Amino acid sequence: MNIGTAGERAGLPPKTIRYYEDIGLLVPERQENGYRDYSDDDVHRLRFLQRSRSLGFSVDECRQLLSLYGDKGRESAEVKAIAETKLAEVQRKIEELQSLREVLSHLVTHCHGDGRPDCPILDELSGKAGD
Repeated sequence: MNIGTAGERAGLPPKTIRYYEDIGLLVPERQENGYRDYSDDDVHRLRFLQRSRSLGFSVDECRQLLSLYGDKGRESAEVKAIAETKLAEVQRKIEELQSLREVLSHLVTHCHGDGRPDCPILDELSGKAGD
């Protein structure tokens, strides 16, 4: 099948598919005329990548997961370790965002938002808060 059909079936744009090819995550067959020929296995691999990326796995992590997926002698502990590392990273980001929300909420609450020039938001950004 051509890249358009493979993309439709995998839920990915052709540009992303070409990128995955460029970095070696996907190697479709080539027809005699040089056109790419995607198989059902290629589409499955693309869906795997799409789902992995949607969960926040990096390209390198996807490469590892694909390698483990293809290794029937793998230990699930290896896969779990990658997922646990990603989970910890997501948790850290959530905590950072919650902290950021608290600071911004505080600043917005304490800014009068009126015609006066004094603004605690700008004071905080400039480092003048509390001076």
